[in-house]
Amino acid sequence: MAQAAPTTGSRPRGGGTPDIFSARTHTRARVAISVVTGLIYGDWVAANRRSGGPITGWNLLTGFVSAIVFAVVLWAVMTYAPRLRRELHAVVWAAFAGIAFGFLYSSTGEAVIRSIGMALSVAAVTLIITFYRFYTHEDAAGHRIR
Repeated sequence: MAQAAPTTGSRPRGGGTPDIFSARTHTRARVAISVVTGLIYGDWVAANRRSGGPITGWNLLTGFVSAIVFAVVLWAVMTYAPRLRRELHAVVWAAFAGIAFGFLYSSTGEAVIRSIGMALSVAAVTLIITFYRFYTHEDAAGHRIR
């Protein structure tokens, strides 16, 4: 029975799938993901601040400023955090998730202590999940396994 001979260069060494997109495409996708997610987050903050009431100028301003800040910070985390060791990488994602959720939760009008508690719990869960993922996808030297 005949089998096809493997060709060189069709798959990277490690048996993973090949990366078919260029670095430029990855950069554009990183920006697009940040902008779209930021707009969703800003809308959510504005809706929480409004509490079902009328839309005001301050409400729109809060939403747009939140969207811009969230998008910029998310882009920075997605760009620079992978360069860190896995422990710091997980801590950066946990801090980002905790702060973003804490601000979102505090915009509903809840007490500050409850917002801090909820943010810390989200950050703790995010830390556990991201550390586990980074720990299982890197070798002992900290290089990604592809």
